[in-house]
Amino acid sequence: MKLAWRELTRRPSRFVTAGAALTLIVLLLLALGGILDALVQSSTGLLKAQTAPLIVYSADSKGSIDRSRVTAEDRAAVEAVPGVHDASGLGLALLAGYLPGHTEPSNVAVFGYEAANLRVPAPPQPGEGYADRSLETDGLAIGETVELGTARIPVKVVGWVQDTNYNLQSGLWVDAATWRRALNANIPDAAVAPGTFQAILVTPEESTTPAQLETAIDAAVPAVNALTIPQAIAGIPGVAEQDSVFTSIIGVTFAVAGIVVALFFALLTIERVGLLGVLKAIGASSRTLAAGLTLQAILIAGGAIVLGSLLAVALAQVIPDAVPLTLTVGRFVFTAVGLIVAALIGSAISFRRIIRIDPASAVGGA
Repeated sequence: MKLAWRELTRRPSRFVTAGAALTLIVLLLLALGGILDALVQSSTGLLKAQTAPLIVYSADSKGSIDRSRVTAEDRAAVEAVPGVHDASGLGLALLAGYLPGHTEPSNVAVFGYEAANLRVPAPPQPGEGYADRSLETDGLAIGETVELGTARIPVKVVGWVQDTNYNLQSGLWVDAATWRRALNANIPDAAVAPGTFQAILVTPEESTTPAQLETAIDAAVPAVNALTIPQAIAGIPGVAEQDSVFTSIIGVTFAVAGIVVALFFALLTIERVGLLGVLKAIGASSRTLAAGLTLQAILIAGGAIVLGSLLAVALAQVIPDAVPLTLTVGRFVFTAVGLIVAALIGSAISFRRIIRIDPASAVGGA
């Protein structure tokens, strides 16, 4: 182990190539993961913000809030199901938002809601709204008015909220009456009657689990379909596909990291056959030599993780706002653990060659 450490400190240039390659791989992994996290958050913020564990759509919605319509009668039937503690309406309208001083509209997801949640306070006064911070990057300021759709329904922004977007569109939270007015005026074909919402958020009583209440609602009210929040998130169009594509790319990148380490240490082992043979001849065991190789792989991977992370943070500061990139602690930890595992697996490929080294032939060949 000491010999492995001394080799790293005294001849660091020998390991620069592998370290540089792994550093770039770490940067790529963090960038890919950050883009994935940003895309998922921008698509699912509406649902992740909810306090209620269940959301109820109409039975014909196919698990999508965009296609759902829950009438006042169906809502009353849901509220009457034993085990329901509380229910509140939620509406959605995807509209163009005209910001002051801008000729081109921004994409805005207007949410009509009745109760506070994890990220948004109680509904504001009619004609007012809480805007997601993503609209601030478009130039919007508190106190300014957003005009919604071709009907130019005015909404005055009275506060900011964070991470509440839907389907890559910036969230704007308003009371139910303002949402209904904006939707009916701009999309007459999708107009909703008073008391109708696209979804009902349901909180069970303490004695009832979300799974039990989900089953009870589906059985008692055939016109609706109850889902847990994770189920509803999985049903958002494009989310599963995004996750599948990026996860596959990230998995392949980890495999490449393992291959880089494997090839590097395989070549390094061939280069050091004579030295390893001498060490074996004076009493060093194969286990000791393999442990030294493992230590070097971990240290090289660790250095690459630090440098790659610093580069990723620097990239996040200069990358345009139009490119979604969110770096989280969880993503850094996942990348670090994954790269260490890949490095260990890659270095382990050289263990067999180390074990098979014959001291006499190695020294003689040297």
